[in-house]
Amino acid sequence: MSDFVTVLVGTTKGLFLLRSDTERAQWSVSGPLCDGWSINHAIGDPETGALWAGGGGEFHGAGVWRSTDGGESWALTKLADGTMDEWIRNDPETAAFFGTEPQPPAPFSGRVEAIWSLGQVNGKLYAGAKPATLFVSETGGETWEAVESLTDHPSSDSWQPGGAGLTLHTIVSSPADPAKMWLGISSAGVFATEDGAESWERRNRLSNAEACGHHHHPAAPKDGETGHCVHNLVRAGGAGDLLYQQNHHGVWRSSDGGRSWDDITEGLPSTFGFPVAVHPDKAGTLWVLPLNGDSAGRYPPDASAAVWRSRDGGDSWEACREGLPQAHCFFTVLRQAMATDRAAAPGVYFGTNSGSIFASLDEGDNWSEIARHLPTVLCVETVMAG
Repeated sequence: MSDFVTVLVGTTKGLFLLRSDTERAQWSVSGPLCDGWSINHAIGDPETGALWAGGGGEFHGAGVWRSTDGGESWALTKLADGTMDEWIRNDPETAAFFGTEPQPPAPFSGRVEAIWSLGQVNGKLYAGAKPATLFVSETGGETWEAVESLTDHPSSDSWQPGGAGLTLHTIVSSPADPAKMWLGISSAGVFATEDGAESWERRNRLSNAEACGHHHHPAAPKDGETGHCVHNLVRAGGAGDLLYQQNHHGVWRSSDGGRSWDDITEGLPSTFGFPVAVHPDKAGTLWVLPLNGDSAGRYPPDASAAVWRSRDGGDSWEACREGLPQAHCFFTVLRQAMATDRAAAPGVYFGTNSGSIFASLDEGDNWSEIARHLPTVLCVETVMAG
């Protein structure tokens, strides 16, 4: 390979950039960036070098940071104010302490608390927020508008928050058809559009093979639908709309763009986990990282880390452990903290709440720790440049 990989790592204390050499053998670390904001998700455009990072919270408010020079400098667009903004407006000494001046209220103050997801679709930039709101920018992230077609969905009054609140945490698109897009909302489920976000269809129905199943877990399938607490959602490459999701209660596959879902959890050590990643070129190869349970500690089963891989679309699974800690391992890998790159032999990466980034260059057979002692990792994404 002759490309450089940048791993975008969003953490509770800012964005970090891990840059590789051409062999992906050596990695440099820069950060924290974005003024130490909590960064829930970050993405990049390999054609232009632009980077975006979304996050925030009660103190900073909600916003999207953008860089047009590969991360050397950053500008912020606030979507909603936080406690800090109120302090600055009401106390000149606080404003002086932060070295800033009071600003006009951000346009969506009081409506959203933080940005949780980003996606680039057909020249537009999308951002998902908490509480579940979708925004769109046609100015590269400088200005934003709310996508009210989702906000006004007939089911919106029934959406329930998950443990992290009512979050729109996943935005997935179809490269071949930019009018198609899928969203993951905890805990409202999967939503899809095929007309460029003009309208949305809720897609949580179990396949006929699964429709009779019954579980007692509150997040489990019921009434003919998957559990609505989606943790992560990915689309496989190639033709068709093959989707995979890691749910609060199992791993699921849809071969029809989310119109029906099949349970592919059998063979995994638990029904609980956060991320799912798919090979960019092999639609049937995917990776998940099961944890021991939602109320049992949320760490690898038996405190022994493993990424579980399937090469047949989830019909069977195998544990990939080489290079991962096999004893006294109590880390958690969160929903947006696993990704692949686009190299000829794609790398797989994940980050932990204990501040480590692990990478595999052979589809999971072997793992190495490429960074450690970072803050809690909230997201991992990649971007490549020649």
